[in-house]
Amino acid sequence: MSSAIMDNKTATKAFLPITIIFLLTSAFFVLGRSLLAKWNVDADILIAGNILLVILTAFSFYQHTRALKNKNIHAFLRALKGSMLIKMAVCGVAALIYIVSSGKEVNSGGVLGFMGLYFLYTLTEASIAMKLSKQNKNA
Repeated sequence: MSSAIMDNKTATKAFLPITIIFLLTSAFFVLGRSLLAKWNVDADILIAGNILLVILTAFSFYQHTRALKNKNIHAFLRALKGSMLIKMAVCGVAALIYIVSSGKEVNSGGVLGFMGLYFLYTLTEASIAMKLSKQNKNA
């Protein structure tokens, strides 16, 4: 088997925890809509935030796996920090747009839930990236 196929399989396997988090949280947000409403949390905000975060995480994960092929460890660290900074900025802008557009109807539980999801995805992504860097011969 070629090295590219093996790298692709390794990356796909490494992304599995992110996929599981996305599927479990999405299922909870859809099926637990009434429970979330009792807690005054808008499930639609969490669903939209979850979709945004999985897309951003997939993009940054792609950046990490590309950077791992570089022999310079600093390139990997720059990619890790840069992609997390981009994700934070995009999430901040998304939250700001929601807050400004909602006016006095801001669902603070939804915003806090979105922040919690951000930390969950970011910590999981960083953990996976560090494990991959330890397994990588170049890093």
